[in-house]
Amino acid sequence: MTIVQLVTEPKEEMKEFNFVLDSKSGIPVYRQIIQQIELAISTDELKVGDQLPTVRSLAIQLKVNPNTVAKAYSELEIRGLVNTQVGSGTFISEKRVEMSEIEKKQKIEEIVVNCLNQLKPYGLGKEELINFLRNYRVEENN
Repeated sequence: MTIVQLVTEPKEEMKEFNFVLDSKSGIPVYRQIIQQIELAISTDELKVGDQLPTVRSLAIQLKVNPNTVAKAYSELEIRGLVNTQVGSGTFISEKRVEMSEIEKKQKIEEIVVNCLNQLKPYGLGKEELINFLRNYRVEENN
């Protein structure tokens, strides 16, 4: 997981954004970047006017080729989700992203599968996870 700092309005405030790139997923890295930015927009983690890191900066932070980030930003701009202002940067636009129920279900399934895979080394499977979740108590202030 890579934490990337984003510039938000007002300019003095910095926001952290987590990119999780999975080289074993079979999904191209540029597509993973797009999906994570789209998800962050749909959940309001990224808001209108938030500035994304420069192509070069994000490429260095994610340890990927700058062309990969440029391709992701270009695709996001074509979709109208970001605006690039030469000399100023790339900013989240006013266009909203709506996740379909199918996309939500796929994302939840991906999270659950990932969780189960991470629990395997500890000898925990689906039933143990279900029991844990049934008994888990969330603090009221969370």
